[in-house]
Amino acid sequence: MSGARWYVFVVIERASRRIRVLGATAYPTAAWVTQAAKNLVMDLEDAGCRARFMFRDRDGKFPVLFDTVLTNAGIGVVLSGVRLPRMNSTTERWVQTGHELLDRTLIWNRHHLLRALREFEQFYNGHRPHQCIANARPLHSLPPPITDPGQTARLDTRKRDRLGGILHEYQQAA
Repeated sequence: MSGARWYVFVVIERASRRIRVLGATAYPTAAWVTQAAKNLVMDLEDAGCRARFMFRDRDGKFPVLFDTVLTNAGIGVVLSGVRLPRMNSTTERWVQTGHELLDRTLIWNRHHLLRALREFEQFYNGHRPHQCIANARPLHSLPPPITDPGQTARLDTRKRDRLGGILHEYQQAA
């Protein structure tokens, strides 16, 4: 990408910690950001999800039409407070994790960036446990606890590498 800066549009559901990567661009115009809001509304409707609020920062890249699209869909827009880093800490943590991923990956172009982010999105939502939601995964409930101590001696764990070994998944073999 020759050192180009890319802007990634990501939303995260606070309760479940599920992320949605909505797109990436080198030039975040008002039209692009507004279209991303429309795509988000359509995705939520298709998934049968109901969002009450959208917390967003005060970046000038968000036009008035962005807020209008969300408001018309019944989603209230809440601006993050000035100098209140913990107000949007969930998203900030994901951004930091995304940086850790991208710092270890040589990205060639927009398509490659989106492919890596989609793979990370699947890993984050489907496999990675989250401490704040009792180590559950956003798209799965917790497995039943192991109560028989003898059962742990027979655990056969398999490792699967993703994104060239940057991400690791561990699963029990049947």
